[in-house]
Amino acid sequence: MLVTDRSLSLPFEAVARTVQQHAQELVTIRRDLHTHPELGRGEVRTTAVVAERLERAGIDVRRLRGTGLVADLGSPQPRHRIALRADLDALPIREQTGLEFASQTDGVSHSCGHDVHTSALLGAALALKATERRLVDAGIGARLVFQPAEELMPGGAEDVVAQDGLVGVDRIFALHCDPNLDAGQVGLRVGAITAAADQVEVTLSGRGGHTSRPHLTQDLTYALAKVVTDVPAVLSRRLDPRAGAALVWGSIHSGGAHNVIPASGKVGGTLRMLDAGIWEGVERLLEAVVHEVVKPYAIQADVTITKGVPPVVNDAGCIDAFTAAVTGTGAFVAPTPQSLGGEDFAWYLTHIPGAMARLGTRSPGGPTYDLHRGDLVIDEGAIVVGARTLAGVVFSAAARLAGTPALGGVSPLSAVADR
Repeated sequence: MLVTDRSLSLPFEAVARTVQQHAQELVTIRRDLHTHPELGRGEVRTTAVVAERLERAGIDVRRLRGTGLVADLGSPQPRHRIALRADLDALPIREQTGLEFASQTDGVSHSCGHDVHTSALLGAALALKATERRLVDAGIGARLVFQPAEELMPGGAEDVVAQDGLVGVDRIFALHCDPNLDAGQVGLRVGAITAAADQVEVTLSGRGGHTSRPHLTQDLTYALAKVVTDVPAVLSRRLDPRAGAALVWGSIHSGGAHNVIPASGKVGGTLRMLDAGIWEGVERLLEAVVHEVVKPYAIQADVTITKGVPPVVNDAGCIDAFTAAVTGTGAFVAPTPQSLGGEDFAWYLTHIPGAMARLGTRSPGGPTYDLHRGDLVIDEGAIVVGARTLAGVVFSAAARLAGTPALGGVSPLSAVADR
């Protein structure tokens, strides 16, 4: 049931109606983006598709340097401006879904659902444009942030901030696909919903040689194996276990022949943790542990830590606004745990309050997929749910900023009828 209580002046019914009118178009756009995925900071075609649709709707667009864009609508001099963010980039993963609109770019796919995020924000933009008179009369501005390079470190959120994408913004909201929730559900959580994440690379170098004479070498491959197994183990005893730290390797490169001990090799992975305070000072400890582990083998070790993202910490008031938007537009709130995944949306929240929600993408009764896998299949009904929620949260967040929590009370926006 859609909430249309005019005492709250939240035009959820109008939002839902407009999104539904564009439902098939949004699916078509999503499939087009899915067929033509682009990696971070290379989203040229994706940016053009988004810009063209926004401009056709009469929404002013400002392209960012490189790729990505921001667009404003509503009041030109708003009392409150609410931002909505979607990410544009795909992953270097070969698609294995067999869908008729599967990726046509070899080795690249939307295996994290960013095509859904982008389509949902486009749907929200169309709904907000349809209710723009209401935004203007209420002194509300909406900023649409179509961000590049979320999957990279450093990510595109920092590009957006550096190009004044947050100037004048009071609150910011985003959705992220969650294949553990059914389509029609939106996962909400106050506080940290993701973890801090860094990229780690350890490069070893030493004297190589024949495998029959390891005593004349520094047996780099053996030392590399000790790094893989012992460094995470030592960290688990040197960090407070409440930090929730997890160092997991994703790549190992060393040697090319069975009977040759190589002179160099490297291992790469991610270090993730739930505690932002411990995360901020972990680099020196990690580097020291690596050197301690390889010391018995007289190996030279170089440790490169690329600082990634802090946790996404959801503001309580913004979660209230999300709750009103979710329930008001016909979806269902679901609890969601903190994840060890990293999200560069976190950088926006170091500047202004905001929140990220989990958008259910599993077909009810269907299989559960996982993100960052080539076989990810998404229930496209989630696009409409996401679009409704994002458009609705602009109004519910603005109501809270105006001093009227979206979950009750009389809003100063109530004098403006649904349009």
